[in-house]
Amino acid sequence: MANELQNRNNLFDSLMNMRNWMNDDFFSNLTPVADHMKTDVTEDDKNYTVKIDMPGFDKKDIHINYANDILTVTGHRDTFDDDDGDKDGNVLHSERRYGQMSRQYRLPDVNKKDIKAQYKNGVLTITLPKKDETDDDENHIDIE
Repeated sequence: MANELQNRNNLFDSLMNMRNWMNDDFFSNLTPVADHMKTDVTEDDKNYTVKIDMPGFDKKDIHINYANDILTVTGHRDTFDDDDGDKDGNVLHSERRYGQMSRQYRLPDVNKKDIKAQYKNGVLTITLPKKDETDDDENHIDIE
Protein backbone atom coordinates (compact mmCIF):
# COMPACT_ATOMS: atom_id res chain seq x y z
CA MET A 1 0.00 0.00 0.00
CA ALA A 2 2.79 2.43 0.86
CA ASN A 3 4.52 1.59 -2.43
CA GLU A 4 1.32 2.41 -4.34
CA LEU A 5 1.10 5.81 -2.64
CA GLN A 6 4.74 6.51 -3.36
CA ASN A 7 4.25 5.54 -7.02
CA ARG A 8 1.27 7.88 -7.25
CA ASN A 9 3.30 10.70 -5.71
CA ASN A 10 6.14 10.07 -8.17
CA LEU A 11 3.63 10.10 -11.03
CA PHE A 12 2.13 13.34 -9.71
CA ASP A 13 5.60 14.89 -9.37
CA SER A 14 6.45 13.78 -12.91
CA LEU A 15 3.26 15.34 -14.25
CA MET A 16 3.98 18.60 -12.41
CA ASN A 17 7.53 18.66 -13.79
CA MET A 18 6.15 18.05 -17.29
CA ARG A 19 3.69 20.94 -16.78
CA ASN A 20 6.50 23.24 -15.63
CA TRP A 21 8.60 22.18 -18.62
CA MET A 22 5.69 22.94 -20.96
CA ASN A 23 5.42 26.46 -19.49
CA ASP A 24 9.16 27.04 -19.87
CA ASP A 25 10.60 29.67 -22.22
CA PHE A 26 10.94 26.96 -24.90
CA PHE A 27 7.27 27.63 -25.72
CA SER A 28 7.30 31.40 -25.13
CA ASN A 29 7.12 32.14 -28.87
CA LEU A 30 3.80 30.29 -29.01
CA THR A 31 2.10 32.51 -26.44
CA PRO A 32 -0.48 34.94 -27.84
CA VAL A 33 0.53 38.51 -28.57
CA ALA A 34 -2.27 39.64 -26.27
CA ASP A 35 -0.05 38.50 -23.43
CA HIS A 36 2.31 41.31 -24.38
CA MET A 37 -0.26 44.12 -24.56
CA LYS A 38 -1.62 43.99 -21.02
CA THR A 39 -4.87 45.93 -20.90
CA ASP A 40 -7.31 47.39 -18.39
CA VAL A 41 -10.77 48.39 -19.64
CA THR A 42 -13.04 50.40 -17.36
CA GLU A 43 -16.50 51.79 -17.88
CA ASP A 44 -18.55 54.50 -16.24
CA ASP A 45 -21.79 56.23 -17.24
CA LYS A 46 -20.08 58.48 -19.79
CA ASN A 47 -16.93 56.71 -21.05
CA TYR A 48 -14.99 53.57 -21.69
CA THR A 49 -11.33 53.91 -20.74
CA VAL A 50 -8.74 51.54 -22.18
CA LYS A 51 -5.20 51.47 -20.79
CA ILE A 52 -2.65 49.36 -22.63
CA ASP A 53 0.94 48.73 -21.57
CA MET A 54 3.08 49.38 -24.66
CA PRO A 55 6.58 50.13 -23.35
CA GLY A 56 9.28 50.75 -25.91
CA PHE A 57 6.95 51.87 -28.70
CA ASP A 58 7.33 55.20 -30.46
CA LYS A 59 4.07 57.14 -30.59
CA LYS A 60 4.34 57.31 -34.39
CA ASP A 61 4.31 53.50 -34.55
CA ILE A 62 0.99 53.10 -32.69
CA HIS A 63 -2.20 53.12 -34.76
CA ILE A 64 -5.73 53.29 -33.34
CA ASN A 65 -8.93 52.66 -35.25
CA TYR A 66 -12.58 52.46 -34.19
CA ALA A 67 -15.12 50.96 -36.61
CA ASN A 68 -18.19 48.75 -36.30
CA ASP A 69 -18.05 48.88 -32.47
CA ILE A 70 -14.49 47.50 -32.50
CA LEU A 71 -11.47 49.39 -31.17
CA THR A 72 -8.28 48.15 -32.84
CA VAL A 73 -4.85 49.07 -31.50
CA THR A 74 -1.77 48.09 -33.49
CA GLY A 75 1.84 48.81 -32.67
CA HIS A 76 4.99 48.13 -34.62
CA ARG A 77 8.44 47.89 -33.08
CA ASP A 78 11.63 47.21 -35.03
CA THR A 79 14.42 44.94 -33.83
CA PHE A 80 16.58 46.06 -30.97
CA ASP A 81 19.76 47.35 -32.62
CA ASP A 82 21.49 48.19 -29.36
CA ASP A 83 21.75 44.55 -28.25
CA ASP A 84 25.21 43.07 -28.63
CA GLY A 85 24.63 39.85 -26.71
CA ASP A 86 27.91 38.19 -25.89
CA LYS A 87 31.32 39.13 -27.38
CA ASP A 88 30.41 37.43 -30.68
CA GLY A 89 27.10 39.27 -30.95
CA ASN A 90 24.98 36.23 -30.04
CA VAL A 91 21.91 36.94 -27.95
CA LEU A 92 21.87 34.48 -25.08
CA HIS A 93 18.28 35.10 -23.95
CA SER A 94 15.60 37.51 -25.12
CA GLU A 95 12.07 38.07 -23.86
CA ARG A 96 11.43 41.43 -25.50
CA ARG A 97 9.13 41.34 -28.49
CA TYR A 98 9.45 43.16 -31.77
CA GLY A 99 7.38 43.20 -34.92
CA GLN A 100 3.69 44.04 -35.19
CA MET A 101 1.30 43.51 -32.29
CA SER A 102 -2.43 44.09 -32.35
CA ARG A 103 -5.46 43.82 -30.06
CA GLN A 104 -9.16 44.38 -30.59
CA TYR A 105 -11.84 45.34 -28.08
CA ARG A 106 -15.60 45.34 -28.62
CA LEU A 107 -16.94 48.59 -27.18
CA PRO A 108 -20.41 49.45 -28.52
CA ASP A 109 -22.18 52.80 -28.81
CA VAL A 110 -19.16 55.10 -28.87
CA ASN A 111 -19.20 58.71 -30.04
CA LYS A 112 -16.44 58.33 -32.65
CA LYS A 113 -15.78 62.04 -33.08
CA ASP A 114 -14.73 62.54 -29.45
CA ILE A 115 -12.33 59.62 -28.91
CA LYS A 116 -9.07 60.80 -27.32
CA ALA A 117 -5.75 59.02 -26.86
CA GLN A 118 -2.60 59.74 -24.85
CA TYR A 119 0.71 57.89 -24.70
CA LYS A 120 2.80 58.53 -21.62
CA ASN A 121 5.49 56.47 -19.87
CA GLY A 122 4.79 53.42 -22.02
CA VAL A 123 1.04 53.39 -21.31
CA LEU A 124 -1.51 54.15 -24.03
CA THR A 125 -4.74 55.55 -22.59
CA ILE A 126 -7.79 55.79 -24.85
CA THR A 127 -10.99 57.48 -23.71
CA LEU A 128 -14.07 56.55 -25.71
CA PRO A 129 -17.13 58.66 -24.83
CA LYS A 130 -20.42 56.82 -25.02
CA LYS A 131 -23.18 58.06 -27.27
CA ASP A 132 -26.02 59.97 -25.70
CA GLU A 133 -29.42 58.42 -26.18
CA THR A 134 -30.18 61.34 -28.51
CA ASP A 135 -27.18 60.38 -30.70
CA ASP A 136 -28.82 57.12 -31.69
CA ASP A 137 -27.88 56.23 -35.28
CA GLU A 138 -30.71 53.76 -35.61
CA ASN A 139 -34.01 54.89 -36.96
CA HIS A 140 -36.92 52.74 -35.76
CA ILE A 141 -39.73 52.47 -38.27
CA ASP A 142 -43.15 51.22 -37.20
CA ILE A 143 -44.97 48.88 -39.53
CA GLU A 144 -48.45 50.08 -40.54
